[in-house]
Amino acid sequence: MGSVYKRIVLKLSGEALQGRKSHGIDQSVLISISRQIKEIRDLKVDVAVVLGAGNIFRGQENTGSRGLDMDRSVADYMGMLATVINGLALQDVLEKSGVPTRVMTAIDMERIAEPYIRRRAIRHLEKGRVVIFVAGTGNPYFTTDTAAALRAMEINANAILKGTQVDGVYSADPLKVKGARKFTHLKYIDVLKKGLKVMDATAISLCMDNKLPIVVFNLNKKGNIKRVVLGERIGTVVAQ
Repeated sequence: MGSVYKRIVLKLSGEALQGRKSHGIDQSVLISISRQIKEIRDLKVDVAVVLGAGNIFRGQENTGSRGLDMDRSVADYMGMLATVINGLALQDVLEKSGVPTRVMTAIDMERIAEPYIRRRAIRHLEKGRVVIFVAGTGNPYFTTDTAAALRAMEINANAILKGTQVDGVYSADPLKVKGARKFTHLKYIDVLKKGLKVMDATAISLCMDNKLPIVVFNLNKKGNIKRVVLGERIGTVVAQ
């Protein structure tokens, strides 16, 4: 059985990397994710990864009257830098498992990562390297969800795979609301109208305009990334 996607962007939240810790990075989670990435790379699927930073620093939670009461731009730049930490950690584990990778950053820091250049990123993917996009879009006021959508368009990905703590999109948080209804398929416009927390509105609008499907699935279940790539009906698909 072959993969249904030739090139994907895997969107991982920072919280996904912290596992059972209250913050930081759980090495066992990184190892599990890297093994799953290696599985789909072995299927000749081009893999790009976009990482969040909620396990280290969340920009929006430290603005206004919340957190550190920072200017939004300052807080967002700090969050972007935190994604670089996560990207380097994932790269290290992937390289140790024999997977060639490149970390590409939207904010220049040539000592530790390549600057993001679209054509170079595509060339890395064509050579079988996993590309890890860090520092968001390089601009404040844009989330890593939007960065994932933007990079997916730029590298001509077939889908965004969003790994979460639950097995799809629900009408309410299933961890808090008993009886929350799971959706197996959603239209972009329904996500926007219902205010469902799949990705932020900018990211959903980008995907809708460019007809790029989003698959939301449970990252904690080993082998799920491969199942999605092979076309198994797990999680929730957001499409036209």
